[in-house]
Formats: sequence, C-alpha cells, structure tokens
Amino acid sequence: MKSKYNSWYHPYKPSEPYKKKVAYFSMEFGIHQALKIYSGGLGFLAGSHMLSAFELKQNVIGIGMLWKYGYYDQSRNKDQTLRPDFIEKHYSFLEDSGHEVEVGIFGNSSVKVRAMVLKPEVFGSVPIYLLTTDVEGNDELSRSIMNHLYDSNELTRICQNIVLGIGGAKLVQALGGADIYHLNEGHALPAFYHLRNLGVGKKNMAFTTHTPERAGNVERDAYALNDSGFFGRKLTEEELMKETGGSNRLSYTVAALRMANRTNAVSKLHAKVSRGMWKGNTGSTKIFPITNAQNQNFWQDETLYKARKANNVKAFQKRKTELKQDLFKTVLDQTGKLFDPEILTIVWARRFAEYKRADLLLRDMERFEKILANKKYPVQIIWAGKPYPKDTGAIGVFDRLVHFTKYRHNTAVLTGYEMALSKLLKMGSDIWLNTPRITREASGTSGMTAAMNGSVNLSINDGWVPEFAKNGKNSFVLPEANPESLVSEQDDFDSRNLYDCLEEKVLPLYYNTPEKWSEIVFRGMDDVLADFTSERMAIQYYKELYK
Repeated sequence: MKSKYNSWYHPYKPSEPYKKKVAYFSMEFGIHQALKIYSGGLGFLAGSHMLSAFELKQNVIGIGMLWKYGYYDQSRNKDQTLRPDFIEKHYSFLEDSGHEVEVGIFGNSSVKVRAMVLKPEVFGSVPIYLLTTDVEGNDELSRSIMNHLYDSNELTRICQNIVLGIGGAKLVQALGGADIYHLNEGHALPAFYHLRNLGVGKKNMAFTTHTPERAGNVERDAYALNDSGFFGRKLTEEELMKETGGSNRLSYTVAALRMANRTNAVSKLHAKVSRGMWKGNTGSTKIFPITNAQNQNFWQDETLYKARKANNVKAFQKRKTELKQDLFKTVLDQTGKLFDPEILTIVWARRFAEYKRADLLLRDMERFEKILANKKYPVQIIWAGKPYPKDTGAIGVFDRLVHFTKYRHNTAVLTGYEMALSKLLKMGSDIWLNTPRITREASGTSGMTAAMNGSVNLSINDGWVPEFAKNGKNSFVLPEANPESLVSEQDDFDSRNLYDCLEEKVLPLYYNTPEKWSEIVFRGMDDVLADFTSERMAIQYYKELYK
C-alpha cells in the first residue's frame, strides 16, 4: 500500500495564515533524545521550530540527514578524560517514504539517496524527511557520506552538502514542490543552485544565517566544488568566477545571501553584526532579525510552570528541589559526588567552542578557590558539553576541567551532553552561566530553556540576552568588555566581573534574601515565555521571512 508520506502530507488541514508550503533544510534536528542526529544549538533550534510548526498547524516539512553514527557518543578514558565513541544507530520508528532520488557527486552520476520519514505522531513534529546514501546499490564510498555529522574530511563535507541540498530539493519536488525553500544555515546551499537551474525564482528562496564568526562561515575551493557537482551542473570558468566574485573560493554565506529573497539573523545584535560582517555583498544590508527561541512544551517542567502560574513559591521550591535531586543522581552516578539540593548550583553547559570559554572561572585560581571554599555561601558547579571530536583545543579544555574537578567535592564534569542531560541540567540548576566573548554568540538559546525552568541567567550581554535581560531583576548581566581589545584583556575583564558578581550579588542574594531570589526567578520565567518561545518564532518566520 502506498504511504501517505509519498506526497506532501500533514495529518491536519494547515491553518489559514500558514498555508504556504515551506521546505526547511537543516543539517541537524534535535527532536528527541532518542533520535541522535544533532550536535548542539543549531539542531535544538531546528527541532523546536518543527515542534511548534506542528502545534500551529503550519504547512512545513523538514529536510535533514540520517547520520549513521550520529555526532558521537561522549564517553570517558580510564582517567575520566573525553573519549569520542562512534556507535551505529538504528531507528525502528522511521518509515521508508518510498522515495529515492539520484544525485551526481564527483563524477558518480547515480548516487542513490533514499528518504526516511519521521512521522508527526512519533514525537509531535511536522513530517521530517531524513536522507541517506547508506542504501543497496551505492558503493562503500557513497554509503560512507552519511557516517558522521560534520565529517572532518573536506571532500566528504562537500558530498554531504550535495546530498542535503540537491537530494533534498529533488525529494521536495517529488513530494509536490514547495512555495519556499528555507536553508537553516548554508549547508544545503546546492539546493539553491539546483532550483535556479530549473528556473525556480529567487522569491522562493529564504536563508537563515547563524554564525557571527567569519571563520565559522564555510568557504570551499571553487574548482573542487565545480568538479564535485555542487552547482548542479558544470560551470564554465566565466560562470564560476561570477559565482565567487573573481575568487578561487566560494563563501556559502555570501552565495546564499545573494540568492535568497530574504535573509534573517538569529538575534537583534546578530543582525547588526552580520550586516557589518558581510557589508558590500549582495543582500547584506537587508539581513533582519528573527530571534531564536525554544519549544515550551518540550523543555519546560509542567509542575514548575503550574506553581509559577499560581504564584505558589512553596510549591515551586518543592518541585525545584526534586528536580535538583534528579540531576544530582546523575552527578553521583558519573562522579561519585553527593551534591546538596540546598546549595546554590551553577551550570555551564553548551558546545565546547573556544570563544564560549568554558574555563573562564579558572582564570584567576586564587579567587576561584576562595569562592569554592566559602562556607558561608557554599556553591556547587557543573560543566557539561560536547567539543567537536577533532578539536584538540576544545577537548583540552574539557579534560582540564575533568582534572580540576576530579578531587573537589563541589565541582563536576558530566558526559553524555545530549537532549536528556541538557533538560536535566536546565531543570536542576539555580544559575545558568553563559560566558562567550562579546559579539561572538549569535543567539545562545540554552539560557532560554534554563529560564523556563527557574534557572537564573548569569551572562555576558551577547546574543539574545540584550533583548531579555533586566540586570538584577530577571537575570545577572556582566559589564561589557571592549570586543576590539586583546583576547587576554577581554578574558581578564570578564573573569574579574564574574567573580565580583558571584561574590557580591548572586551568592548573598540566594542565601540572605530568598524572597528576592524568588522574585528574580519568577520574573525570568515570565519574561522568557513572553517573547522567547518557538511559537512566536515560527509565526514570525511566516510573517517576515516567507512573505
């Protein structure tokens, strides 16, 4: 029998404001802990978007990739340092859509791409089609394209771009076509070239840029891309130079900006930074913000929400204690340390990128040791997050924290930072610590879901934070360093202010004036739900990006 997912299908009639058909391309989706096709924030954002699109009855489908080994499984060596493991994944809840398309890659004119589908009834998302080349009839090299999310081999990454972009666009056409083809970051850029070759107009293309780091915006050798089939057909030398502006390298972001009808950044500050970064390139002046957000129904503890709604401080604190105890079971299991739910608990948890500065607290060891040893205002600190498995610098920071915390009773580093642990940490923390170098964090959505669960943001004033934070009322915001100063000067400045904030504001407030602390917690919950749920974001995409 033919599956209903053989064509563009939703288990509901799309709501009137959201009838326009949108195909949303993303390298990763964080839909559920069990579906390990995500690495971090980009996937969490895409997953929340797909959940809210379903709740709003929007006419959206997701196009992603079925990674054979996922990102990686985070384990430990004998000395507790990081060990990346790559374990084959299987998902019985995915259904074969019945669609198989072919793409040309590096002279192989018939690499088969099959589409599996995550049905809405499984996790409550819009249909998400996951592409794989690990199918019968492909050679081993073609099958290996799907092994690793963000493969470290440059040519493999190009192949992944082609599969997601051209394979995804062909699938969408087979499903009945879309009104809007939306690229969540530039990974699926070949989709735009394929569509342009077919005569699909610019008005049908939308783009979201996520990265305020110029180094984080992908550039590839233009001739390698041309040989790979990236452009959907072989370009002449003249055509190639036109695409690259006379360079021998192609910037995915610059190309997407030029080809998209509309482009959004992921916070107001990020839009400003992005316009400056890409000044002089076509489309750069029109980058506008749609601030990232997260799905309340997935991320927020319902009992906490009900207690806040009833303004019941006692019930809220009782539930928060239970959630801290749940988190501390994982701390005990992984580290052998008994944490106390009565003690202020700080969590730093996110992707281990260098600019995010996981080890900023360790910059002045004398001051930090003093904070850790303070018996009047005791503190517990947890770190968690996944470095890129080939990033030796980030892994070095992770391992340094492991060694630092190993024999200290009130500090811990947890492994297995995926959606389930992320949820535990947000629900069980009192302070959510965010320490990027200023202007380098596009959004930083983890603080949103922490605030939904009564964890107070202590943050650099970057990404989404300037749109949310009221210092001392719903969060704690550190003074702004000069982003033009030396990195070492920024780190010294920010660490000093972080120690000051903990010693003079956060810790005394938590222990001496619990009523005031509860006010800050509740104000943070209220303010984050007012503007930073993905329901607002999904509506805004239709109103502003897809119009």
